[in-house]
Amino acid sequence: MRIINQETKLCLICMEVHEVQTVMLTDTAEYKGEEVTFKATYEYCDHADEYLESEEMIKANSLAMKDACREKAGLLTSGEIIKIREKYGVSQKDFSQILDWGMATITRYENHQVQDRAHDDVLRKIDTDPKWFLQMLMRSRGSISDKAYAKYFKIASEQFRKTHNQYLIDSIQALYAGYNDDQITGGTQLNLNKVVEMINYYAAQVNSLHKVKLMKMLWYGDNVSYKRRGKSITGLVYSALPMGAVPVGYEQILDLDGVVFERVVYGPERMGYKFYQAEGFRIKELTEEEIEILDAVISELGHLNAQEIIDKMHEEDGFKCTERNCIIPFLYAEKLSID
Repeated sequence: MRIINQETKLCLICMEVHEVQTVMLTDTAEYKGEEVTFKATYEYCDHADEYLESEEMIKANSLAMKDACREKAGLLTSGEIIKIREKYGVSQKDFSQILDWGMATITRYENHQVQDRAHDDVLRKIDTDPKWFLQMLMRSRGSISDKAYAKYFKIASEQFRKTHNQYLIDSIQALYAGYNDDQITGGTQLNLNKVVEMINYYAAQVNSLHKVKLMKMLWYGDNVSYKRRGKSITGLVYSALPMGAVPVGYEQILDLDGVVFERVVYGPERMGYKFYQAEGFRIKELTEEEIEILDAVISELGHLNAQEIIDKMHEEDGFKCTERNCIIPFLYAEKLSID
């Protein structure tokens, strides 16, 4: 028994005024043929050595007992259901409406009723898949107010964006899992935060930065760093494609949060990508030494157009000595044209 509060008041057990303790103890109960153990709260009268439940305690203890049943059965607890609903900022009534479960279903699950396995699976799916919740929300449009719909849609879209970004991070890290040689990684563990910061820094300093030029400037930044310090900045691994060096997983990298670009049409069959500094961008991880390295790259290459930087890269030993579509090792950095 653990005392959690003491208060002098009229004791409803012995009907005398004295110090009444609120205590928590381990209790057991049977629910649908299953015996469960849970933490229960009572008022305790040490004069009579008896326990009493207030109306509020009866509700709380009942919920604690049912949550213990849920845990034993591998179901979400009432608190976990509340967190899922609050994750999307949805009211109990609207959540039930969106799920098409009946107006008070979520209220019952959060207060006293144990959900079935099918509903539990739906709630878990919503928790881990914001895109699915968005689909259910759009399906329910018209059954909730326009104001509520707009609010939930905005929150769910933000949740989906976060999930999408984490998926991209996981997929990039999976691509890099097999690269352990320092001559391939530049002796640096992959740091996607620095990758995003490098892209933003280049975008802020270079006029009209497009994808082809950006890919080459990333390579030069890491190789100048390796030449000067014996390690790259980002840990990116680069392939030698016909137009020059390109980071492994570059398509996923360009979709990461914090990388901003617009698609530009150059002609009937040509589409380009122009990069911009993200709104509110601040350097958090790049060091002053690394910024100096990027400035050196910008000074040498920032004024070049795409074809000029491709031609320059084609003259670098790292590119000339690497077979096409193979990984460019950093051992050639010492002969890089930029100091």
